[in-house]
Amino acid sequence: MMLVAGFCYAQERPDPGAVPPAPPGRSSAPVSAVAPDKLAAALKKGGFILYFRHTATDFSRNDAKSSGPTDCENQRPLIDRGRDDARAIAAAIKKIGVPVARVLASPTCRTVETAKLIFGRAEPTVDVRGGPTAPQDPQRYAALKKILATAPPAGRNLGIASHGNPFFGVAGPPYLAEGEMAVVRPLGTDFEVYARVRVEDWPALVAAAK
Repeated sequence: MMLVAGFCYAQERPDPGAVPPAPPGRSSAPVSAVAPDKLAAALKKGGFILYFRHTATDFSRNDAKSSGPTDCENQRPLIDRGRDDARAIAAAIKKIGVPVARVLASPTCRTVETAKLIFGRAEPTVDVRGGPTAPQDPQRYAALKKILATAPPAGRNLGIASHGNPFFGVAGPPYLAEGEMAVVRPLGTDFEVYARVRVEDWPALVAAAK
């Protein structure tokens, strides 16, 4: 088990398929532990990128036969638990009062659906997915790096629903769990991970925000 931002969680397996190499010397573990009440207050204040890996999916299916991002029948979809988790996260975000400006999503069906269930909207863009180059290409996630380094409008947060691989490729290990949120602080030319929140951690944040 690992303790991150005051929460305890186990390592998560990566998505099946080619996983990009981790950036040398980087870790997506938070720079320091953050208590739930402090994290809730920070989220309400804004200024972060809220990067979600899509919620729980059906690992018996994959995207190998998909003809494109909207070909939902030939992609790995959310399962009912994933949809329930996304709705629970949405309710928690509303209770805490987290302000969110734009919401970007990888164009795949599971990520767009996750974004819409959590935030009520989604702007599909390949910028938060990366590609279509090889996993080892150092420029594969250049657009995502720029997004994570750029501050959102004052008093707001930027929402992102994407995959585990892109975040691993720019921020390093440990890998995000399905439905896990990385709270990213933009630094202008770089970024740091302020906190990470798994699905089961949201009730503690809601309680701390009261």
